Amino acid sequence: MYSVKEIYPTLQGEGVQVGRRAVFCRFAGCNLWTGREEDRSQAVCQFCDTDFVGTDGPGGGTFNIAVDLAVACLSVWGGAKGKPLVVLTGGEPMLQVDNDLIVALHQAGFEIAIETNGTHAVPDTIDWITVSPKFGADLVQTSGDELKLVYPQGGFDPADFEALPFKHFLLQPMDGPDRLANTESAIAYCLERPKWHVSLQTHKFIGIP
Repeated sequence: MYSVKEIYPTLQGEGVQVGRRAVFCRFAGCNLWTGREEDRSQAVCQFCDTDFVGTDGPGGGTFNIAVDLAVACLSVWGGAKGKPLVVLTGGEPMLQVDNDLIVALHQAGFEIAIETNGTHAVPDTIDWITVSPKFGADLVQTSGDELKLVYPQGGFDPADFEALPFKHFLLQPMDGPDRLANTESAIAYCLERPKWHVSLQTHKFIGIP
């Protein structure tokens, strides 16, 4: 059974694939924060800006079998041309994603991307793996397509990740009241260490979900 907060069509707003049409399938639940404001100060990840509590979002619900969830994602994609892309996100999608779902999504024609905090191993049958480490949480998934580090995070030096086998290394300025200062800091870091690229949350600038 899969608990899904929402399923919706949009453009990828972050990372290397920014601007690409996708279906976002947001799973409910996370292992680093309950999603409830009263628990934020005690959470491992205290800067999350996403609502992943419950199954009451657009297209959300409880899906008993993987095929039903794949069909729901495909219906949201609609008749758009091109290879359909589904982004599995959360919360933490790897609390629920399993082989049955991966097979069902591939059989529905999807290319599968995942955005994970890296605390659980990701099957290599997923086509695009984005890992966003969180300080204070063990990093289990140490390879993939993108390492996207929200920056700055106290206790993390981006250079410590550079030896990991990722294709792309991204610094994403932490949102919030210090966003401008964080952006300037990320830019300065990338100028000093060009292995890193700045990743902006473009969906927030252009007003899409």
